[in-house]
Amino acid sequence: MSAALLEVSDLVVDFSRKRREKPGAPPARRAVDEVSFTLGENETLALVGESGSGKTTVARCVVGLQHPQEGTMTFGGTPLDVVSRRPAALKRELQMVFQDPRSSLNPRMSVRAIINEVWRTNPAIAPGRAREKALAALLDDVGLDSGVADRRPSALSGGQCQRVSIARALAMKPRLLVCDEAVSALDVSVQAQILRLLVDLKREHGLSMLFISHDLGVVRQIADRVVVMRHGELVESGDAAQIFGAPQHEYTRNLLAAALDLSGAEA
Repeated sequence: MSAALLEVSDLVVDFSRKRREKPGAPPARRAVDEVSFTLGENETLALVGESGSGKTTVARCVVGLQHPQEGTMTFGGTPLDVVSRRPAALKRELQMVFQDPRSSLNPRMSVRAIINEVWRTNPAIAPGRAREKALAALLDDVGLDSGVADRRPSALSGGQCQRVSIARALAMKPRLLVCDEAVSALDVSVQAQILRLLVDLKREHGLSMLFISHDLGVVRQIADRVVVMRHGELVESGDAAQIFGAPQHEYTRNLLAAALDLSGAEA
């Protein structure tokens, strides 16, 4: 495996600490319970599990949107705190692509304005005189025609909106892209296109990716390594070939069987 870029050690997120338990109720599980993993340079690591497994909470901790109660996270050897306490350069290097592209884009802004807003807050990335050329190159990178620049999200398809979301993240020139169910809201045919795009962008830009998904069929197409989560705990991890070829945990085998069943049903 390549040198570790992201290291997560004994991460704990316990939402029950923020609310009073009802008398007689069973104790609430931790949302994330002592989860540890590493992600290497130029590697795609998938976090998989059903809804409520804690995978998205882990992703939110990594990008600084959620504060863990316990554990440590480092990026390139630098400790990761909540986003408000991170240096600007560190914020730039970790970018997130969300599940629903329409809700993550400002509906009143054109694509040009959405990208330029990123560059206005980070002018060194794309100086003003170079932004038009940089915008055209960025849109081309994600497979969009330059004419899209003056359109608003409402005039775009779901797949086009997700390409804009990816372009907005790439505009920051990140080292790590965190994709939280980034294709689950899209049609199957569009999912395949976006997954192919992410694979190409990883290679062309030297990106690392933390890919969050409940769908092992999707993960199989993109992951180098896989971490399987259930009820906030890590139950299995390994190379993608190992996880898909010889899963060790019953939960992983059930997830894989469900993915195969759905694939057969769609065929």
